[in-house]
Amino acid sequence: MPASIEVKTVLRKTKHRDGWFLDDYTLNLYSSCSFNCLYCYIRGSKYGINLAEKLTRKSNALELLEKQLALRARKNQHGIVVLSSATDPYLPTDEKYLLTREALKLLLKFRFPVHVITKSPAVERDFDLLQEIDAIAVIPTDLATRLKRGTLLTFSFSTLHTETGKRFEPGAPDPQLRLAALKNAAAAGLHTGVSLMPLLPFISDTGDQLINYYQTFSKAGAAYLFPATLTLHGNLPEHSKTLVLAAVAQHYPQLLPKYQKWFQHADQMPLRYRDAFYQRVNELSRIYKLPMSALTHV
Repeated sequence: MPASIEVKTVLRKTKHRDGWFLDDYTLNLYSSCSFNCLYCYIRGSKYGINLAEKLTRKSNALELLEKQLALRARKNQHGIVVLSSATDPYLPTDEKYLLTREALKLLLKFRFPVHVITKSPAVERDFDLLQEIDAIAVIPTDLATRLKRGTLLTFSFSTLHTETGKRFEPGAPDPQLRLAALKNAAAAGLHTGVSLMPLLPFISDTGDQLINYYQTFSKAGAAYLFPATLTLHGNLPEHSKTLVLAAVAQHYPQLLPKYQKWFQHADQMPLRYRDAFYQRVNELSRIYKLPMSALTHV
Protein backbone atom coordinates (compact mmCIF):
# COMPACT_ATOMS: atom_id res chain seq x y z
CA MET A 1 0.00 0.00 0.00
CA PRO A 2 1.55 3.35 -0.99
CA ALA A 3 2.08 6.15 1.47
CA SER A 4 -0.09 9.24 1.08
CA ILE A 5 1.00 12.84 0.83
CA GLU A 6 -0.79 16.17 0.55
CA VAL A 7 0.27 18.54 -2.19
CA LYS A 8 -0.27 22.22 -2.88
CA THR A 9 -1.09 21.86 -6.57
CA VAL A 10 -1.82 18.99 -8.92
CA LEU A 11 -2.68 20.51 -12.30
CA ARG A 12 0.45 22.11 -13.72
CA LYS A 13 0.51 24.50 -16.68
CA THR A 14 3.34 23.78 -19.08
CA LYS A 15 5.55 26.53 -20.49
CA HIS A 16 5.54 25.11 -24.00
CA ARG A 17 3.28 22.54 -25.62
CA ASP A 18 5.25 19.48 -26.77
CA GLY A 19 4.82 18.71 -30.46
CA TRP A 20 4.20 15.02 -29.80
CA PHE A 21 2.28 14.99 -26.54
CA LEU A 22 0.42 18.31 -26.96
CA ASP A 23 0.52 19.05 -23.24
CA ASP A 24 -1.04 22.31 -22.08
CA TYR A 25 -1.30 20.88 -18.58
CA THR A 26 0.15 17.85 -16.80
CA LEU A 27 -1.58 15.85 -14.09
CA ASN A 28 0.22 13.32 -11.89
CA LEU A 29 -1.97 11.73 -9.24
CA TYR A 30 0.81 9.55 -7.88
CA SER A 31 4.48 10.20 -7.21
CA SER A 32 7.14 7.71 -8.37
CA CYS A 33 6.11 4.61 -10.35
CA SER A 34 5.86 0.92 -9.58
CA PHE A 35 6.56 -0.04 -13.21
CA ASN A 36 10.21 0.64 -12.35
CA CYS A 37 11.51 1.03 -15.92
CA LEU A 38 15.31 1.13 -15.83
CA TYR A 39 15.57 3.87 -18.46
CA CYS A 40 13.02 6.23 -16.90
CA TYR A 41 14.04 9.88 -16.89
CA ILE A 42 12.59 10.53 -13.40
CA ARG A 43 15.25 8.33 -11.82
CA GLY A 44 17.53 9.87 -9.20
CA SER A 45 18.24 10.04 -5.50
CA LYS A 46 14.69 11.20 -4.74
CA TYR A 47 13.24 7.77 -5.53
CA GLY A 48 16.18 5.38 -5.24
CA ILE A 49 16.88 2.26 -7.27
CA ASN A 50 13.43 0.71 -6.80
CA LEU A 51 10.90 3.35 -7.78
CA ALA A 52 8.08 1.23 -6.34
CA GLU A 53 9.42 1.69 -2.81
CA LYS A 54 8.79 5.47 -2.99
CA LEU A 55 5.36 5.26 -4.60
CA THR A 56 2.92 7.69 -3.00
CA ARG A 57 -0.62 8.80 -3.73
CA LYS A 58 -1.64 12.42 -3.53
CA SER A 59 -4.47 12.20 -1.05
CA ASN A 60 -5.91 15.66 -1.77
CA ALA A 61 -5.40 15.47 -5.53
CA LEU A 62 -9.06 15.29 -6.52
CA GLU A 63 -10.11 18.18 -4.30
CA LEU A 64 -7.34 20.35 -5.72
CA LEU A 65 -8.03 19.25 -9.27
CA GLU A 66 -11.68 20.23 -9.11
CA LYS A 67 -10.78 23.71 -7.84
CA GLN A 68 -8.06 24.20 -10.45
CA LEU A 69 -10.18 22.96 -13.35
CA ALA A 70 -13.12 25.13 -12.29
CA LEU A 71 -10.89 28.21 -12.18
CA ARG A 72 -9.33 27.49 -15.57
CA ALA A 73 -12.72 26.77 -17.12
CA ARG A 74 -14.15 30.06 -15.84
CA LYS A 75 -11.27 31.85 -17.52
CA ASN A 76 -11.80 29.90 -20.76
CA GLN A 77 -8.36 28.35 -20.40
CA HIS A 78 -9.22 24.90 -21.66
CA GLY A 79 -6.22 22.90 -22.80
CA ILE A 80 -5.02 19.34 -23.24
CA VAL A 81 -4.30 17.63 -19.91
CA VAL A 82 -1.65 14.92 -20.08
CA LEU A 83 -2.06 11.95 -17.76
CA SER A 84 0.74 11.49 -16.83
CA SER A 85 4.11 13.12 -17.33
CA ALA A 86 6.09 11.63 -14.42
CA THR A 87 4.30 8.38 -13.58
CA ASP A 88 1.78 6.01 -15.14
CA PRO A 89 -1.89 6.83 -14.48
CA TYR A 90 -2.82 3.12 -14.42
CA LEU A 91 -0.51 1.66 -11.80
CA PRO A 92 -1.86 -1.41 -9.98
CA THR A 93 -2.55 0.71 -6.89
CA ASP A 94 -5.08 2.74 -8.89
CA GLU A 95 -7.34 -0.31 -8.96
CA LYS A 96 -7.95 0.40 -5.25
CA TYR A 97 -7.87 4.19 -5.09
CA LEU A 98 -9.44 4.99 -8.48
CA LEU A 99 -7.77 8.40 -8.58
CA THR A 100 -7.43 8.26 -12.35
CA ARG A 101 -11.08 7.41 -12.96
CA GLU A 102 -12.27 10.12 -10.59
CA ALA A 103 -9.92 12.63 -12.23
CA LEU A 104 -11.34 11.74 -15.64
CA LYS A 105 -14.82 12.43 -14.30
CA LEU A 106 -13.69 15.92 -13.33
CA LEU A 107 -12.06 16.49 -16.70
CA LEU A 108 -15.34 15.45 -18.30
CA LYS A 109 -17.33 17.75 -16.00
CA PHE A 110 -15.24 20.77 -16.98
CA ARG A 111 -14.82 19.63 -20.60
CA PHE A 112 -11.03 19.48 -20.71
CA PRO A 113 -9.43 17.39 -23.47
CA VAL A 114 -7.11 14.65 -22.24
CA HIS A 115 -4.06 12.78 -23.48
CA VAL A 116 -3.57 9.52 -21.58
CA ILE A 117 -0.11 7.95 -21.85
CA THR A 118 0.20 4.48 -20.34
CA LYS A 119 1.91 1.12 -20.37
CA SER A 120 -1.12 -0.58 -18.84
CA PRO A 121 -4.12 -2.38 -20.34
CA ALA A 122 -6.00 -1.28 -17.19
CA VAL A 123 -6.99 1.84 -19.14
CA GLU A 124 -9.75 -0.26 -20.70
CA ARG A 125 -11.68 0.23 -17.45
CA ASP A 126 -12.14 3.89 -18.38
CA PHE A 127 -12.96 3.67 -22.06
CA ASP A 128 -16.48 4.91 -21.27
CA LEU A 129 -15.22 8.17 -19.76
CA LEU A 130 -12.61 8.64 -22.45
CA GLN A 131 -15.31 8.29 -25.11
CA GLU A 132 -17.46 10.90 -23.36
CA ILE A 133 -14.54 13.33 -23.05
CA ASP A 134 -13.73 12.70 -26.69
CA ALA A 135 -17.18 13.92 -27.70
CA ILE A 136 -17.58 17.10 -25.64
CA ALA A 137 -14.14 18.47 -24.69
CA VAL A 138 -13.34 22.07 -25.59
CA ILE A 139 -10.36 22.00 -27.96
CA PRO A 140 -7.75 24.80 -27.64
CA THR A 141 -8.47 27.51 -30.18
CA ASP A 142 -5.12 27.23 -31.92
CA LEU A 143 -5.67 23.50 -32.51
CA ALA A 144 -9.34 23.67 -33.46
CA THR A 145 -8.75 23.24 -37.19
CA ARG A 146 -6.35 20.30 -36.76
CA LEU A 147 -7.76 18.39 -33.80
CA LYS A 148 -11.36 17.23 -33.75
CA ARG A 149 -10.98 14.78 -30.87
CA GLY A 150 -11.11 15.39 -27.14
CA THR A 151 -9.23 12.23 -26.18
CA LEU A 152 -5.83 10.94 -27.23
CA LEU A 153 -4.76 7.54 -25.88
CA THR A 154 -1.10 6.64 -26.34
CA PHE A 155 0.38 3.28 -25.38
CA SER A 156 4.07 3.32 -24.46
CA PHE A 157 6.47 0.62 -25.71
CA SER A 158 10.22 0.10 -25.78
CA THR A 159 9.85 -3.41 -27.24
CA LEU A 160 7.20 -5.93 -28.26
CA HIS A 161 9.26 -8.81 -26.86
CA THR A 162 8.10 -10.16 -23.49
CA GLU A 163 11.52 -11.12 -22.15
CA THR A 164 13.14 -7.84 -23.18
CA GLY A 165 10.31 -6.03 -21.45
CA LYS A 166 10.93 -7.94 -18.23
CA ARG A 167 14.60 -6.98 -18.31
CA PHE A 168 14.14 -3.25 -18.80
CA GLU A 169 10.57 -2.65 -17.52
CA PRO A 170 10.43 -5.14 -14.63
CA GLY A 171 7.19 -3.90 -13.07
CA ALA A 172 5.27 -3.05 -16.23
CA PRO A 173 2.58 -5.13 -17.94
CA ASP A 174 3.63 -7.45 -20.77
CA PRO A 175 3.96 -5.53 -24.07
CA GLN A 176 1.60 -8.03 -25.69
CA LEU A 177 -1.13 -7.06 -23.21
CA ARG A 178 -0.59 -3.41 -24.16
CA LEU A 179 -0.88 -4.34 -27.82
CA ALA A 180 -4.20 -6.08 -27.16
CA ALA A 181 -5.45 -2.99 -25.31
CA LEU A 182 -4.39 -0.81 -28.24
CA LYS A 183 -6.47 -2.95 -30.57
CA ASN A 184 -9.44 -2.67 -28.21
CA ALA A 185 -9.05 1.10 -27.99
CA ALA A 186 -9.06 1.43 -31.77
CA ALA A 187 -12.10 -0.84 -31.98
CA ALA A 188 -13.82 1.37 -29.41
CA GLY A 189 -13.36 4.36 -31.69
CA LEU A 190 -10.71 6.12 -29.62
CA HIS A 191 -7.92 8.09 -31.28
CA THR A 192 -5.04 5.91 -30.20
CA GLY A 193 -1.39 5.55 -31.03
CA VAL A 194 2.05 4.54 -29.82
CA SER A 195 4.95 6.14 -27.98
CA LEU A 196 7.77 3.90 -29.19
CA MET A 197 10.40 5.19 -26.83
CA PRO A 198 13.03 4.65 -25.86
CA LEU A 199 14.16 1.99 -28.28
CA LEU A 200 17.28 0.18 -27.08
CA PRO A 201 20.21 0.24 -29.53
CA PHE A 202 20.83 -3.15 -31.14
CA ILE A 203 18.35 -4.72 -28.69
CA SER A 204 14.96 -3.39 -29.75
CA ASP A 205 15.74 -1.07 -32.66
CA THR A 206 17.16 -3.31 -35.39
CA GLY A 207 15.97 -2.87 -38.95
CA ASP A 208 13.73 -5.94 -38.90
CA GLN A 209 12.23 -4.89 -35.58
CA LEU A 210 11.43 -1.41 -36.83
CA ILE A 211 9.54 -2.85 -39.79
CA ASN A 212 7.70 -5.23 -37.46
CA TYR A 213 6.67 -2.37 -35.16
CA TYR A 214 5.18 -0.35 -37.97
CA GLN A 215 3.44 -3.35 -39.48
CA THR A 216 2.09 -4.50 -36.13
CA PHE A 217 0.87 -1.14 -34.86
CA SER A 218 -0.65 -0.21 -38.20
CA LYS A 219 -2.57 -3.48 -38.27
CA ALA A 220 -3.66 -2.95 -34.66
CA GLY A 221 -5.35 0.35 -35.56
CA ALA A 222 -2.84 2.91 -34.33
CA ALA A 223 -3.30 6.36 -35.85
CA TYR A 224 0.17 7.75 -35.03
CA LEU A 225 3.56 6.65 -33.73
CA PHE A 226 6.24 8.60 -31.85
CA PRO A 227 9.68 6.91 -32.19
CA ALA A 228 12.80 7.82 -30.23
CA THR A 229 16.14 6.30 -29.42
CA LEU A 230 17.75 5.98 -25.98
CA THR A 231 18.76 8.77 -23.60
CA LEU A 232 20.45 7.93 -20.29
CA HIS A 233 21.47 10.14 -17.37
CA GLY A 234 23.67 9.95 -14.29
CA ASN A 235 26.33 7.70 -12.83
CA LEU A 236 24.99 6.99 -9.35
CA PRO A 237 23.57 3.52 -8.54
CA GLU A 238 19.97 4.73 -8.87
CA HIS A 239 20.43 6.55 -12.18
CA SER A 240 19.15 5.29 -15.52
CA LYS A 241 22.59 5.07 -17.13
CA THR A 242 23.93 2.86 -14.34
CA LEU A 243 20.88 0.58 -14.31
CA VAL A 244 20.62 0.14 -18.07
CA LEU A 245 24.33 -0.59 -18.43
CA ALA A 246 24.05 -3.19 -15.67
CA ALA A 247 21.14 -4.86 -17.49
CA VAL A 248 23.10 -4.85 -20.74
CA ALA A 249 26.09 -6.40 -18.95
CA GLN A 250 23.88 -9.14 -17.55
CA HIS A 251 21.72 -9.98 -20.56
CA TYR A 252 23.66 -8.69 -23.59
CA PRO A 253 27.35 -8.78 -22.55
CA GLN A 254 28.49 -8.68 -26.18
CA LEU A 255 26.97 -5.19 -26.46
CA LEU A 256 28.43 -3.78 -23.24
CA PRO A 257 31.62 -2.34 -24.80
CA LYS A 258 29.51 -0.45 -27.34
CA TYR A 259 27.15 0.92 -24.69
CA GLN A 260 30.08 1.97 -22.53
CA LYS A 261 31.67 3.76 -25.45
CA TRP A 262 28.44 5.49 -26.46
CA PHE A 263 27.37 6.62 -23.00
CA GLN A 264 30.65 7.08 -21.16
CA HIS A 265 30.73 10.81 -21.86
CA ALA A 266 27.28 11.40 -23.36
CA ASP A 267 23.60 11.01 -22.54
CA GLN A 268 22.48 10.19 -26.08
CA MET A 269 23.59 8.02 -28.94
CA PRO A 270 26.08 9.57 -31.41
CA LEU A 271 24.56 12.05 -33.85
CA ARG A 272 25.25 9.85 -36.89
CA TYR A 273 23.28 7.02 -35.22
CA ARG A 274 20.36 9.28 -34.40
CA ASP A 275 20.33 10.74 -37.91
CA ALA A 276 20.22 7.26 -39.45
CA PHE A 277 17.50 6.21 -37.02
CA TYR A 278 15.23 9.14 -37.83
CA GLN A 279 15.82 8.82 -41.55
CA ARG A 280 14.61 5.22 -41.34
CA VAL A 281 11.56 5.86 -39.15
CA ASN A 282 10.54 8.76 -41.36
CA GLU A 283 10.54 6.35 -44.30
CA LEU A 284 8.51 3.79 -42.38
CA SER A 285 6.12 6.46 -41.19
CA ARG A 286 5.31 7.31 -44.82
CA ILE A 287 5.12 3.70 -45.97
CA TYR A 288 2.75 2.58 -43.22
CA LYS A 289 0.85 5.88 -42.91
CA LEU A 290 1.68 6.22 -39.23
CA PRO A 291 2.50 9.91 -38.79
CA MET A 292 4.70 11.29 -36.01
CA SER A 293 1.89 13.59 -34.98
CA ALA A 294 -1.46 12.94 -33.35
CA LEU A 295 -2.76 15.92 -35.31
CA THR A 296 -2.02 14.70 -38.82
CA HIS A 297 -4.98 12.43 -39.53
CA VAL A 298 -7.66 13.77 -37.20
